[in-house]
Amino acid sequence: MILSTKLHIPQARVSLVSRPGLIAKLNEGMKAKLTLISAQAGYGKTTALSEWVKQCGALVAWVSVDKQDNDWVQFWSYVTASIQERVPHFGESVWSLLKKGPSVFLEPAIKALLNELNGITSELVIIFDDYHFIELSDIHRSLAYLLEHLPPHIHLYIASRTSLTLPTARLLAKGELHRIIVQDLQFQLDEGLIFFRNSTDLWLTKEQVTQLLHQTEGWISGMQLAAISLKRSNNIVESIHQFSGHQHNISDYLLEEVLHHQSEQMRAFLLETSILSRMNRSLCEAVTGKGNSQEQLERLEQLNLFIIPLDDQRNWYRYHHLLSDFLQQLLFRTDSEKWVQAHMNAAHWLENNGFEEDAVQHYIEGKQYADAVRLIEKNLLHLMQSKSVVLNKWVSVLPEVSFEEKPMVEMFNFAVMLGVGKWEAAFTRIEQAKIRFQTLHDKLGDAEWNRVMGNIYFFCAVKSYLQKDLKKMSEYFELVEHYMPEGSFFQTMGRNRYQGYDVFDDHLSYINDLDAADEFLLKWIKTWDNKKEYPFSGYLYASYSQLMYEWNRLDEAEFYVSQALVRTDVQPFARILMRIAISASRIQQAIGNPHRASELLVQLKWQMNSPDNNLFKLKIEAQQAYLSLQQGSSRDALDWLETCGLAHTDEVSLGHMAEHLILARVLLACERMEDALYLLDRLYHLLCKEDRLRDRIKVLILQSMTLHRLGRLEEALVQLETALHLGEPEGYIRSFIDEGHTMAELLSAYLEVQKGSYSRNAPLVSFAYVEQLLHALKVTPTEDKSLKAMLTEQEMKVLLLIHKGMSNKEIAHQLHITGETVKSHIKNLYRKLHVNNRVQAMQRAKKLRILT
Repeated sequence: MILSTKLHIPQARVSLVSRPGLIAKLNEGMKAKLTLISAQAGYGKTTALSEWVKQCGALVAWVSVDKQDNDWVQFWSYVTASIQERVPHFGESVWSLLKKGPSVFLEPAIKALLNELNGITSELVIIFDDYHFIELSDIHRSLAYLLEHLPPHIHLYIASRTSLTLPTARLLAKGELHRIIVQDLQFQLDEGLIFFRNSTDLWLTKEQVTQLLHQTEGWISGMQLAAISLKRSNNIVESIHQFSGHQHNISDYLLEEVLHHQSEQMRAFLLETSILSRMNRSLCEAVTGKGNSQEQLERLEQLNLFIIPLDDQRNWYRYHHLLSDFLQQLLFRTDSEKWVQAHMNAAHWLENNGFEEDAVQHYIEGKQYADAVRLIEKNLLHLMQSKSVVLNKWVSVLPEVSFEEKPMVEMFNFAVMLGVGKWEAAFTRIEQAKIRFQTLHDKLGDAEWNRVMGNIYFFCAVKSYLQKDLKKMSEYFELVEHYMPEGSFFQTMGRNRYQGYDVFDDHLSYINDLDAADEFLLKWIKTWDNKKEYPFSGYLYASYSQLMYEWNRLDEAEFYVSQALVRTDVQPFARILMRIAISASRIQQAIGNPHRASELLVQLKWQMNSPDNNLFKLKIEAQQAYLSLQQGSSRDALDWLETCGLAHTDEVSLGHMAEHLILARVLLACERMEDALYLLDRLYHLLCKEDRLRDRIKVLILQSMTLHRLGRLEEALVQLETALHLGEPEGYIRSFIDEGHTMAELLSAYLEVQKGSYSRNAPLVSFAYVEQLLHALKVTPTEDKSLKAMLTEQEMKVLLLIHKGMSNKEIAHQLHITGETVKSHIKNLYRKLHVNNRVQAMQRAKKLRILT
């Protein structure tokens, strides 16, 4: 629901002080994209803006922000509605996208907003008052995007107590940011003299006003409080002397003074109504139980007691935040029962008058949890779409017992618990709920009960997956199909958001039994194949294509990933789309279509449509760096290393496992072998702890290759053997053969060592498995291999420079590597050429036609 009072320009009382200098400062903002008015509470930001609006001559759209606006859809809905009040029919294309909810249409909504702003012919100012209440990074990012593309005739004015999480430095450098700071808002001496002359009957001396300005640092609210207090003072000099200390102490002292001099009835009214973010006569009467609320509100306005009208008719008001915060703390501290009762009264009025979402917050504050849950359940789907962040906060503070009989609220809580890693606690509650919900059939009716049971069985399937029991998971999916064949909202909840590491995105990183994964994935792909609106199946297509790829069944891998790419239902979900496109790219590279492999990743970047686009793009760029290495373009990968923001010393995590592995490869490509080993060793320990088989194998392979490059062949073969031992039972192939000729050399060396071994112990790895991998690499153990093909690019460079007669030091300088690295390459050359010195190496290389 759009609250019109949040869109009205606050009606400041007739100004006691004309401030032409400040108005001129605000006028200068019309030459910039963004004007930022930044100062702590009580410096008159809102008053200054409302006074300026009367004089600026432009269309002005005003949004008063509060704590409940920390939701992407709600925030931009208010922006669109405010502009629509000034520009008829504005925002029609925006509304249609906002109504879709936050999980899909964020960037298009901002683009639609920009298109409509371009269509406005006159200058428009959009003012955000109290923007400091916004904490959601999605809103900050989308506002930054809006600023970057803002038409020149549109200007944003933002009033905030804190600095902005926006690229203000870049705007400032371009001359697109205009700042109004504390010093601009502070009262100067001439203004202070006028203020006290007009606000009191006292004629303070210039010295006394100077002293007050010094003590309050020109803080306007402090001056107002001082004026109120001085009116009652019998000793002006002593009263002024007491206004010492920091602003916080001054405000508490003066507010206590102000409150002390009010009637008992007014004090009670102020305290009880302080819990309201906005109020009118009827709401105040409901909260206080008294019938003279309109009189009290008007009396407070006449006294200038920090109350702000929110509409032209003066029906709705709010307290200045300074006063509201002070009164709420005082009420909570001194009369907790009255605090609870005030919230209960407010909640009942708000619910009865159609403000159900506002009522929820008051029910929670008043500890009326059953009522809060009742309203949450009633509006759950709407809240999940339009206020998911606020909903998260509500559910997190509610006692779990309060929603045990509210199935959908309970299941939203399951989703939150699983999302934040509270697996065991979630498992217990899921099992309890499964039993409890089965008894609700008569209470809910057939359709609702089927929906509840379908959802609970989906969460039971999730529990089984996290326990790596795919057979049980499949049984629960059959029950989901029975009760809810159209699928569950929870299957795609959050699928368009960056979640870091999520075990549901990449099944093969979590499930170690590939045969079980094969049976499970193929069964449910076939079951859901004909469902046109079942995006959850996209994950299964991606994982199955990756499995076929790992087993080197490339025709099947290409078939299943192609099926996924043409499904329109997965397109809006960034996390699903990314898994599919990355799998498709790797498959195309493997079957000999490098151009298509690159193209798929480029397309993926512009297909992404998520509030977390920047985070997803970092992952895509890492994949592009990996593809560049595979295609022999190490320069692109090194460029990525310079800009990716990752370092081998970073704390390792599952959330960045793919990027860490790519980083290790790039470090290896630029001869930083020790750095690569340091990173890989920490990754391996993490993966052993978390029982992640596939990525353990990948780390072992990279360790083996790195040790090989360092000339430590014996250690390299030990790591390779461990990787082969882990990979053979599951049939891992591509993880090995994607490493190309280096892996072929290592496998050949391993086979040669094993066949020449006189050990009576059974080998850890079968010869057949190693020969299978060599065959996949198009190498047989018995055929002569081209030594030139076995030399790395860097080894060839070293060989050519030796041929030119360069010393080790000269080679190091020429190739920009260390002397130790040169020695390592030469050692590898000697071993591969079966020689012991430079002369023999040159002779052998010429004989083999490596050199001419």
